Amino acid sequence: MNPNSSVPDERSAIEALLKRWVQAACASDLDAVMACYTDDLVAYDAVLQLQFRGAAAYRAHWQRCMEMCPGGTLFEMAEPAIVADGGTLAFAHYLLRCGGPDEHGELKTSWLRGTVGLRRGADGWRIAHEHISVPFDMQSGKALFDLTP
Repeated sequence: MNPNSSVPDERSAIEALLKRWVQAACASDLDAVMACYTDDLVAYDAVLQLQFRGAAAYRAHWQRCMEMCPGGTLFEMAEPAIVADGGTLAFAHYLLRCGGPDEHGELKTSWLRGTVGLRRGADGWRIAHEHISVPFDMQSGKALFDLTP
């Protein structure tokens, strides 16, 4: 199945979930962010540790991230592709521009790569797996924060 060739109603529901997730992150609304995840999620984020297992662990991580950006957070999704075929599982991938103002008020951002695995339950679609990554240069080992789509 090609990206974006999903069952229309499912695609709309997943787009709405991802939009709520982005809006909640921009608003630093921790409860609204966490409402987008399953309790048993496994997340591979680009910062701090190798993996997070369960909503409680990821909630603590999100809290730390929000505290690191007291001036607000920029969270902007680009090029989302969603695949859902009428079952209870779906996936999406996207580019994510993330950042916030530094201590001088200058906006600092970078583009990241994101993939989510979603599961549909009685309460609708939720993110059961999330993987956010930053490309890196194999020779230097340095992250490539200056890439753009």
